[in-house]
Amino acid sequence: MGSLAAPWRRSGLVTLATLAIIVSACSGSATPTPAAPSAAASAAASAAASMAPSPAASAASLGATTLGSNESDAVPKAAVAALTSYCQTQAGITITVNTTDHGTFQNQISSYLQGKPDDVAKWFAGNRLRFFAAQGLLTPIDDVWAQIGSNYTDAFKTASTAADGHQYLVPIINYPWVVQYRKSLWTKMGYTVPTTIADFITLAKKMQADGLVPLAFGDKDGWPAMGTFDILNMRMNGYDFHVGLMAGTEKWTDPKVKAVFQEWANLLPYFQQGAPGRTWQDAANAALVPDASGKYVAGMYFLGTFAGAGQVPKADLTDVGMFTFPTLGTAYDGENAMDAPIDGFMLTAHPANAAAAKAFLACIGTPGAQKAYTAVSGDIAAVKNADTSGYTPFQVDEAKIIAGAGKIAQFLDRDARSDFAGPSGMQGFLLSFLSNPSQNLDKFLSGIQSYYDSLPPQ
Repeated sequence: MGSLAAPWRRSGLVTLATLAIIVSACSGSATPTPAAPSAAASAAASAAASMAPSPAASAASLGATTLGSNESDAVPKAAVAALTSYCQTQAGITITVNTTDHGTFQNQISSYLQGKPDDVAKWFAGNRLRFFAAQGLLTPIDDVWAQIGSNYTDAFKTASTAADGHQYLVPIINYPWVVQYRKSLWTKMGYTVPTTIADFITLAKKMQADGLVPLAFGDKDGWPAMGTFDILNMRMNGYDFHVGLMAGTEKWTDPKVKAVFQEWANLLPYFQQGAPGRTWQDAANAALVPDASGKYVAGMYFLGTFAGAGQVPKADLTDVGMFTFPTLGTAYDGENAMDAPIDGFMLTAHPANAAAAKAFLACIGTPGAQKAYTAVSGDIAAVKNADTSGYTPFQVDEAKIIAGAGKIAQFLDRDARSDFAGPSGMQGFLLSFLSNPSQNLDKFLSGIQSYYDSLPPQ
């Protein structure tokens, strides 16, 4: 059983007999989540059974394992429940799910992994994975990849591989960061999708004249603004510069970075004011969920598609449209780069039951398990042989947008080192910028670079 400091609340046992999962939110109150896979997942179970461990072979010997999950919001939490229910049946194991508030999990992951973590933890690809692998806080799972590798493209295997050449992650989904909106509202108001920044600003001004905030925005948790910085930086300076800046080979004091913040400051009048005090969920509701009278606060929202999938009732998701952030008329327009982060599961350094944990991870890497998860989450399955026949129009749109991206980044707080991206680093710096966008940018950026330079070698 994994354990954390006081903020980390534990939640209930999932048994084979009941297939019931009880998880708790940060308040510590226990609430039941779906006890069985969705109908779509059940339909896919037989197709995936040949790729998952045999219950008969493993039920008596593998026993129990634990999962530390950062999915505290209702929809992804239910997706984890569907996944673990499915894999219990397929792998013949018992899984205890321990759920922690997403932001707390992210900010305390280092101390968690250094303490007594769960056997398996839900986490991300990118530098955030490679760093912990290099610190010896994870167990290589090359043997698991030997079983499931044919289900993934080389790109996903690369994203799951650390500097030592070993694999440490089983990817389950990825999702694009896009502009989302309600189709019915746009049809009523006569809005059309902008492709250039000039068209975008014209639309924003029209929305303001119509009494709408053009872009909903919330950054109370510190990380949502990172996505806006990423897209502006990639649109203006290209994907390679983004990668270099995250890796520390490019400097925050570069005039190219200053230009990004200047462009952002010029666009902020079209963003919802008061972002530092607003959660991303409240911002999503402003643009994607009408009030009791059917009115919307905002016309658009730029965030990962988990915003639409998580906040809009599933029956209404057909009314949610999406488009890539407009081009800025630079040499990098053709890259069509975007953030499309990969989520997955990793094996901690000293699992109490490695055999059961690896059986769980092997199950996660099958089409049936990913069908169970994405049927609830609304994301795109990572396996290349996923059954997409049940994808909603929302998921189909996500897949098309990702397929059309020339370059894909993992997101600032995954591509950069964690001690730089966290509350004392970029989260705080971006909140400072949003609170005072007219501040001296040279001084502001020098502060970021000085902070980066002060960090110990990795």
